[in-house]
Amino acid sequence: MSASARSVAPLVITAGEPAGIGPDLIVGLAQAPRQSAWVVAADADLLLQRARVLGLSLEIDQALDHPARDAGRLTVLHIPLDVPAVPGELDPRNAAAVLRSLTRAAEGCLSGEFRGVVTAPVQKSVINDAGVPFSGHTEFFCEHAGVADVLMLLVAGTFRVALATTHLPLRAVPDAITMPLLERRLGLLLQGLRSRFRIEAPRVLVAGLNPHAGESGHLGREEIEIIEPALRRLRERGELVQGPLPADTLFTRQYLDQADAVFAMYHDQGLPVLKHAGFGEAVNVTLGLPYVRTSVDHGTALDLAGTGRAHAGSLAAAIALADQLQ
Repeated sequence: MSASARSVAPLVITAGEPAGIGPDLIVGLAQAPRQSAWVVAADADLLLQRARVLGLSLEIDQALDHPARDAGRLTVLHIPLDVPAVPGELDPRNAAAVLRSLTRAAEGCLSGEFRGVVTAPVQKSVINDAGVPFSGHTEFFCEHAGVADVLMLLVAGTFRVALATTHLPLRAVPDAITMPLLERRLGLLLQGLRSRFRIEAPRVLVAGLNPHAGESGHLGREEIEIIEPALRRLRERGELVQGPLPADTLFTRQYLDQADAVFAMYHDQGLPVLKHAGFGEAVNVTLGLPYVRTSVDHGTALDLAGTGRAHAGSLAAAIALADQLQ
């Protein structure tokens, strides 16, 4: 699909776990006029029911070729649930419907019907309870698109943190850190910064795996034997990658002011800092897909579903960033 065709296609928003806050957030955002065009892949009755619970007005149409932008109106690609959803109460019987909405959104992105997808949070545990192996949105879209690999990048304003590994037990991380993995995922980050964020010569700070980046091998040899050789290969190709750096000093203004992104070795090395800087407004971006995919930085918040207390900042930011990315 050409760039001009993609620019006029709408985004598709998936509502995530029907018992969670995803429907609340979407209904809430629909209360204001929208400048960008997006449609929602979800059960239309669920959205209407949640609007009633929240005391909000909502009208729904299915005009996918001309998505509604008026306050109080939504264009919905109807994906029916198998059983009615109750706010805060998980039901494995609706897991299949959640996956149908993701599949339909992904297919629409691949065909050019949508220019990108924005995902509200899913509850991985209830999908697994339904007997379906599911490790997350990122892995789902990677497999569906048939790409070799993808990269998780969290964005809070101009602060960007990418992850070498994602949802692994901590004891499994060192074995997962290999030179091919680092070269592949750093390559996805550098390419994504160029193509999606339009940064011509991206500068990346790379964290070490061990405390003090291994302290010259006294606290681990991964930096010497794996990380540094991988970075050397990239630098020989002209890439601006600095490291491996101790994570406890990398996340300081002295370094961050000179970089476009940080590449962390594992989930809880990079994301606590990112979320401290922008929780509730941060965005999860999947790089490496043939289309734009963004998501919220939080979970399903079952205790907030249907209460009117859920904050839509991250979903609004995810939609805004998806609009900006190429």
